[in-house]
Amino acid sequence: MIAKMKKLTFLVYYKEYEQFLEKLRDLGVVHIFTKSQGLAENQELQDSVRLAARYAAAIKFLQGTGVAADKHEGDVAKGEETLNLLTDLQNRQQQLVHRKQMVEKEISQLEPWGNFEYDNIKRLKAAGYDVNFYICSEKQFRDEWVDMFNATIINKVGSKIYFITVTPGSESPELEVEYAKLPETSLDNLKSSVENIEKECSDVYEKIKSLAQSSVADLEAAQKKIYSEIEFSKVVLTGDSLADNKLVLLEGWVPEVKSDDVKSFMDTQGAYYEISNPTPDDNVPILFNNDRFSRLFEPIIRLYMLPKYNELDLTPFFAPFFMLFFGLCLGDTGYGAFMVLAVAIYRMVSKNISASMKPILTLVQILGASTMVCGLLTGTCFGFNLYDIQVPFIQSMKEAISLDNQQMFNLSLILGGVQIIFGMMLKAVNQTIQLGFKYAVGTIGWIFVILSSALAFAGAMEMGGTVHMALVVIGLLMAYLYNSPGKNVFVNIGLGLWDSYNMATGLLGDILSYVRLFALGLSGGILASVFNSLAAGMSPDNIIAGPIVMVLIFLIGHSINIFMNVLGAMVHPMRLTFVEFFKNAGYEGGGKEYSPFKK
Repeated sequence: MIAKMKKLTFLVYYKEYEQFLEKLRDLGVVHIFTKSQGLAENQELQDSVRLAARYAAAIKFLQGTGVAADKHEGDVAKGEETLNLLTDLQNRQQQLVHRKQMVEKEISQLEPWGNFEYDNIKRLKAAGYDVNFYICSEKQFRDEWVDMFNATIINKVGSKIYFITVTPGSESPELEVEYAKLPETSLDNLKSSVENIEKECSDVYEKIKSLAQSSVADLEAAQKKIYSEIEFSKVVLTGDSLADNKLVLLEGWVPEVKSDDVKSFMDTQGAYYEISNPTPDDNVPILFNNDRFSRLFEPIIRLYMLPKYNELDLTPFFAPFFMLFFGLCLGDTGYGAFMVLAVAIYRMVSKNISASMKPILTLVQILGASTMVCGLLTGTCFGFNLYDIQVPFIQSMKEAISLDNQQMFNLSLILGGVQIIFGMMLKAVNQTIQLGFKYAVGTIGWIFVILSSALAFAGAMEMGGTVHMALVVIGLLMAYLYNSPGKNVFVNIGLGLWDSYNMATGLLGDILSYVRLFALGLSGGILASVFNSLAAGMSPDNIIAGPIVMVLIFLIGHSINIFMNVLGAMVHPMRLTFVEFFKNAGYEGGGKEYSPFKK
């Protein structure tokens, strides 16, 4: 269900505008749609956005170190200091990495020449001798260079020759080979520099790890403050200036249950205000007000889109179907029991479960319980057939609820038909709420046609009998003559024929889509039994190794199967919900979630 909202409009004197918004933010119940026009040109706001991005990057960087952060209440001032300190450490780290790369490049240049002191080269130059370093291939090297230029081969690497020439004077010999310009230091000095750089890098990283342990909460507190300032700035810029910029007009939304609190607050502010009901053209924010069970499935509808304010919230209506579909897709009692027990153990062991995580864990347990029940239809438990156990209670259960593959196939189609017809009924209700009953007459007509035909096919009434034909004729008249109120009768008939084509082709395809409920459950059970066979067949005939190998194959195989089938059991019911059910229910969506203006 969607909570009722009230529209709040107020006028504030421009000098008191920001002070008034501060108090309104402290109240924390008014939703204000911020406009994007003009925000990009506001330099202060853009600076805040960039600062928020820096905080987000810093938090992600520290969390990426793998160090567990201390749990404490964050300090905004310390968070600002931490950001600057971390920025300096990151810059220093980058400088050290760049410097290390440069030194390592110089080492790679010097290594073929061996370790020598460059001071000796300087002394030779001071004595009037010029020393030059060259690299060439074996074919390029000339023996006469030994006599002419005192050439000395220093090293051979592959086909390359590294040699030097020592000539009197300052003019270098002109040789058509590669001239090597080497760093003016020794190889030992360079390696020592790398060790020093690595030590400094290690020191910087230890400081970063220390920040990751002690200061993430401070960064998050400072980030939260910046986000609050950004939202405040957006709201400030959203107001419309009136009366030569003396007054500011702003509109917001408040839940109906909170309207009295807002009225009391506004009465103390001395500002003009008006609280009214929304009009059909208003873009009203969406606040769910569902029961405890339906509330668990709200994250699923958020994956698609929120409903509009003036249409039905389908969460309570698809929730039971989704739970049942998940159980049929997974279809293994053992897997369902594993989900229920795993979450129960996690709740007992884990000390810090966030408030947002608790409903998700409850949803997992509910889906696991549904899987346990649906698994009893086929008797599958970790790939084994429960109904092979010759126990009177289990055999009586088999006779009462077990279904074979043909019956499971039929059940999937029946569930599909039920959900689609139910969706069409909701569409009629939605049309009545939004537009009036006359706009739902065409949809009701198709419900008569489809439902009466389904009942006749099931044997509840005579196919082609008086009652069946009467319902079909009445339904077709409603669908053909009243599908678009206010339009010409011939236009209505034409639209009715088009709807007939869409109904005949689309409805069949929609119902057949539900076969996946049977197919996924069957494939998961087959794969589970295959892993059981592998565990039994591949274990060696050894009293010690045999059971160990069997258990390992069993655990690994079923872990893979659980992961794959749980993923499929989530995705495919979502697909049936978002495509088949929402389409036939006439779901439009496009609402924006209620997000109150608060600190």
